[in-house]
Amino acid sequence: MSAAETAARLQPPGLRALIAVVGHGLIEREEQARCLVLALLSGEHLLLVGPPGTAKSELARRLHRLAGGAYFERLLTRFSVPEELFGPLSLVALDEGRYEREVRGYLPTASVAFLDEVFKANSAILNALLGLLNERVFDQGAQRLAVPLVTLVAASNEPPDDPGLAAFHDRFLFRCPVPPVSDQAFGQLLVAGASADGLPIGADASTRATPSPLDLSALQALRERAAAVALPPAVVALLLALRERLRAAAVPVSDRRWVRIVAVLRVAALANGRDAVAAADLCVLPWLVCERAEEHEPLREWLAASLGAGAEVDPQWLWRAAQAFERQLELESSATELAFDDSGKLALMRSVGGAEGSELGEGAPRLSAFSRRKRYGAGHIAARLAQIDQLLGEVERFTSTALAHERLLGEQLAANLWVAPAFAQQVLAVLRANCERVLACQAALRDTRAAFAALPVTEGDDGRVPEPVRLDD
Repeated sequence: MSAAETAARLQPPGLRALIAVVGHGLIEREEQARCLVLALLSGEHLLLVGPPGTAKSELARRLHRLAGGAYFERLLTRFSVPEELFGPLSLVALDEGRYEREVRGYLPTASVAFLDEVFKANSAILNALLGLLNERVFDQGAQRLAVPLVTLVAASNEPPDDPGLAAFHDRFLFRCPVPPVSDQAFGQLLVAGASADGLPIGADASTRATPSPLDLSALQALRERAAAVALPPAVVALLLALRERLRAAAVPVSDRRWVRIVAVLRVAALANGRDAVAAADLCVLPWLVCERAEEHEPLREWLAASLGAGAEVDPQWLWRAAQAFERQLELESSATELAFDDSGKLALMRSVGGAEGSELGEGAPRLSAFSRRKRYGAGHIAARLAQIDQLLGEVERFTSTALAHERLLGEQLAANLWVAPAFAQQVLAVLRANCERVLACQAALRDTRAAFAALPVTEGDDGRVPEPVRLDD
């Protein structure tokens, strides 16, 4: 396929079709299909982690059929030798005093490769793979050869526990779990069955057709254009918040990985037809920062909470603000002051003791008997109402646009190539819950405002204005 034809297929409708091709006929493998296609577009390597029989090798072969070029596949064991991956030694070169390999048809000449049970390989193979994966070079005797490798897909039944494999594990920017089919889809799996290529038995031959391979030079051009995609400050703030969260959870993410993550986010945005990374593009982060499958769902929940919070009002902050006003109201409504009559004496002295204050002895009433609810100046009450009104104004702006914001966010998530429908629903559910919390805060603030307005007022305003109620940041 020409570069022009590939460029047309790299538009959102074409990419959506490519994702469908990768996942066609495979039960509950839509997420893995998205991950594979994005890894190919980004030129990054991918690790599939899951038990045997979950279509990991089939997914890798389908990716090769999309990418074209030379393909290499090998199952590794602890007994595997470098010759199985990099080719046998060249006897001709040895006769001439050179230590070289016959690499044709082996990993150094592949555009897409699949290595199964990659962590079972010995140190000699893993060390040789490090340079090939990270720098796309292969040491051929005394010279270093550039290799055409675009994406290497590796598979393992479980992530490595050996600290000595951490550096090699980090070379895979994408790490995608491949779980067994869920109980909900188990019946569908049994009814459909599967042929050798993973498609339903008896499927029409036209459904098995694979589109023409993409032009790899067009993929490289896409990555070069992605470098100009903007990274807005709001997205940087979310990434910083995630970095702090991961650090607190002792999840290691190197600076090199963060830089590569941003490059993937730019590719993801460009593939969606945008010139700036959007917050919704961060839905790919679980593939990029999580080391284990159990880390994905907590991160998705955090992302859903972040995306569903809304830009105008933070419900958690608003709730704390409403509580701060309620506490201030309780203080001011329960405050007391001494009551004096027109002559300046305590107003209740005569009615309680029946004598002048100088004649009162031990039977004199307590000072609290001459207290009353504290009265406030008009300026004091007006200041309290103004601060609440300002907050209510922000809430009004949020609620007036909440439905439109929900509709727009839903459309953005549905149009995003990398967002799973279940995650989109999760985000919208958070947004709806936040809207309900905002409405509850709005009602509480209105009640508090009415209570402030009903505070006892002094006959004359002393002009004093209270300090604003302190709201937690």
